[in-house]
Amino acid sequence: MEYVILAVAIAVVAIGAITGFVVSGRRRRTLPPSSRVPIGTPTAEPRVGEDAETPRDTPTRTIDQVDLPTGTAAPEAAPEAPPLPEAPAGPEAPVSAEGAVTAPPLEVPEPTAGRLVRLRTRLSRSQNSLGKGLLSLLSREHLDEDTWEEIEDTLLTADVGVAPTQELVERLRTRVKVLGTRTPEELRGLLREELVALIGTDADRSLHSSRHSAAEAGRPSVVLVVGVNGVGKTTTTGKLARVLVADGRKVVLGAADTFRAAAADQLQTWGERVGARTVRGPEGGDPASVAFDAVREGAAEGADTVLVDTAGRLHTKTGLMDELGKVKRVVEKHGPVDEVLLVLDATTGQNGLVQARVFAEVVDITGIVLTKLDGTAKGGIVIAVQRELGVPVKLIGLGEGADDLAPFEPGAFVDALIGD
Repeated sequence: MEYVILAVAIAVVAIGAITGFVVSGRRRRTLPPSSRVPIGTPTAEPRVGEDAETPRDTPTRTIDQVDLPTGTAAPEAAPEAPPLPEAPAGPEAPVSAEGAVTAPPLEVPEPTAGRLVRLRTRLSRSQNSLGKGLLSLLSREHLDEDTWEEIEDTLLTADVGVAPTQELVERLRTRVKVLGTRTPEELRGLLREELVALIGTDADRSLHSSRHSAAEAGRPSVVLVVGVNGVGKTTTTGKLARVLVADGRKVVLGAADTFRAAAADQLQTWGERVGARTVRGPEGGDPASVAFDAVREGAAEGADTVLVDTAGRLHTKTGLMDELGKVKRVVEKHGPVDEVLLVLDATTGQNGLVQARVFAEVVDITGIVLTKLDGTAKGGIVIAVQRELGVPVKLIGLGEGADDLAPFEPGAFVDALIGD
């Protein structure tokens, strides 16, 4: 009996175990596989170096070699881009037909012939007070001593200078007395003759800017531009480059103002507009070295003229003035300097004469450039500075425009002073 009970118990336990396995299997089959990563499970990192996986040899297939799934439409072709518009012709076309940015065209400077005549109106606006004042005084019925004193005051106020003023007044007094009658036309002609004679017509006002002959090794002409701070030397040098290019010269610019990086950039911009290359050195470098290199490269390139822009310096600073003398001496290792142009601000009047004296002691000035002459009524500085230095005014600046630098012509200048 005991054996029967034991067998029944074992059978019950076996049936229960079998039932549990069946139910557990069904539950596992009905649950969907979980795609979630348990929290805290580290993400697999790519293996590099010696642990890197061996690359598979599976060949790469192009899109043409891959079979598209059945029923999938091929992607539509992208619409054809509209054709590019034709590039405009002429100087307004900075982009080529292929889309490449092109260099801006070179500017064609205005010819120098007749520049002062063209600028005569601008000059007469500022200088007419001198000419009209003189003509008005000379037209008085009775030219007494008080009138002649007024004439002297008018000339002195215009910065003509004491000695030239006295000389002009004496000549006018003599000629008016001999003339007798004084019609407006006669007075204008008389005054014109005396002013032109006072300015002088015998001086050589040409700019020595032509390349030297083969007998002198065909070296370029060298022009140094000097002056105090703020008179417009760099701008004058750039405008002078335009004057020379307009006359058919090949020009190289030397940026020897190494104290101001902006000066070299400004000069280079002026040169690029007319096709003149600029030789420059490091900021704060030796200006004499830059000037020397500019002349050397100008000779190698077959340039006609090398324009050297020097740093502005106060005429009272002995060290800076000595440095200017060094620049000239170093450049002269290539040969004599052809021109040393002193740039003066016409609005400074008699103070400009003080500057001129000091510069003339350091370097041999060959010509004067008067800037801002359109901004002052003191056109007599032309006469005074020539008398002071014994060198002629060769160029005058009459505005901010690129072509507002003109060769000085005594006759045209006087015509602007006294008007028609």
